[in-house]
Amino acid sequence: MTSEPTIIVEGVSKRYGDQHAVRGVDLALMPGECVAMVGHNGAGKSSLIKLMLGLTTPTEGRIRVLGGDPASAAASSIRRQVGFLPENVAFHPSMTGRETLDFYARLKGVPTQGNAALFERVGLESAAVARRVGTYSKGMRQRLALAQALLGAPRILFLDEPTTGLDPALRQSFYEIVAALRDAGTTVLLCSHALTELEGQADRVVVMSRGRKVADGSLATLRGLARLPVRIRLTLADGDVDGLARWVGEDAVLTRLAGGVVELACANDDKVGLVRRIACDGPAVHDIEIVQPSLDEMYAHFLRRPDMVGEAAE
Repeated sequence: MTSEPTIIVEGVSKRYGDQHAVRGVDLALMPGECVAMVGHNGAGKSSLIKLMLGLTTPTEGRIRVLGGDPASAAASSIRRQVGFLPENVAFHPSMTGRETLDFYARLKGVPTQGNAALFERVGLESAAVARRVGTYSKGMRQRLALAQALLGAPRILFLDEPTTGLDPALRQSFYEIVAALRDAGTTVLLCSHALTELEGQADRVVVMSRGRKVADGSLATLRGLARLPVRIRLTLADGDVDGLARWVGEDAVLTRLAGGVVELACANDDKVGLVRRIACDGPAVHDIEIVQPSLDEMYAHFLRRPDMVGEAAE
């Protein structure tokens, strides 16, 4: 597997008149990497994807996809190696699923022989592919769209809100497909508002705000930079919360939760020492749970800290 980036974004900005959609973004995506790009509506995620797809051109800066300019006249060979699942999927309702996928395969210039295996891979049973798309549920249309994105075994896969309309079981199946693609060397760029879904799925997280990249790194890196407190949840054996409060003192912030659970908030660097103290000479506990700051919490933190632009880049 090559160690060269599949996508390089250097100092890229995109303006529409006086409006900046993307501002000075630098980004490199590697083979075998799943990167989650998160941000509110208007943060610049979709604009950046359009630039990397070659659908628009930068006002400033440079983009290279698989070594070439995705917007050039000679970019057709690049596009055949790229898959894209857009946020809003629209298929002709009178065509069957099989006809739809065959149409996109011919449009992309790839053989149709492997389409049956793609339907099986995304969980569309054989009876469904013979039905007209107009009779599909939202989840079925989303699975058909994923099959379309996987045509030609792409080296790069852009997924914009890909789990919309999928039930929990199908979401799990979707992320298993993404993991298999990543392990096989595909570069996956995943955009989603469902931040809790992305934990454990992405190798890196890129946070966008107002067209800028405000954070970029693994979850561990972002947690270290955010310096948000770690929460230690205890179920006390004797229920003596007041005694626990006196024992902890100023080492942690204590909060009473429902169900007799007590939460201690402390700095990440103090976590191990506090747990060791609880285990060795602290109050008797029935259960203990350590809760790291979630991606939702870190996302909100970085949006409140525009001064941290670029600090999280690895």
